Amino acid sequence: MDTTADNFFAEFLGKERENALSDRSGSSEALTEDEALVAAAAKGDDEAFRRLVERHQERVYHFCHQWLRQPEDAREACQDTFVRVYQSLDSYRNRGRFRSWLFRIALNQCRDRYRSKAARQHRDTFPLLDEEPGTACPRTAPDESARLANEVELIWRGIDQLPEKLRDVLILCAVEGMPQEEGARILGCSVRAVEGRLYRARRLLEDWWKAQAR
Repeated sequence: MDTTADNFFAEFLGKERENALSDRSGSSEALTEDEALVAAAAKGDDEAFRRLVERHQERVYHFCHQWLRQPEDAREACQDTFVRVYQSLDSYRNRGRFRSWLFRIALNQCRDRYRSKAARQHRDTFPLLDEEPGTACPRTAPDESARLANEVELIWRGIDQLPEKLRDVLILCAVEGMPQEEGARILGCSVRAVEGRLYRARRLLEDWWKAQAR
């Protein structure tokens, strides 16, 4: 490979963050609107719930697609997420933290679908530390954009094989660009645990990436 691991990871993660939706719903104004819509939807206002879906569905779909790597699975997980949200409006207690609550539900939907037999049948398996010849993605494309696309696909194969806890934190904080504090709320752990998992995920991927060049 003619791209160093460090430079490639920086380029890859930067590109993925650019591709994520620009509306992070992180301002106090956005949070206030979310909370007002949740309160109205919980009282039976279907229009308020529709607006909640419109505000967040693209970001949720993007996250589900990054986690599951299959468009059909991602669409179904996204739909199931909002069904579960609608069913759970009366039990929502995380005031001011709707997005964290929403993404915790989305994450659980992705985990359930990933573990299911149907989802596993969709996926190719690439052992993360397999150093057998031929595991690297073919490099026959002559132009730079095709080469980069192949490298991105290759690294996603590595991400797909990370242990679940490491894959969760890498997608949430590195790919989706969420603050580590929010990642901790979604994952139900400490910020320090998020930092540690993110570090281990990056190191494991770096080792795997370097092994593909041998």
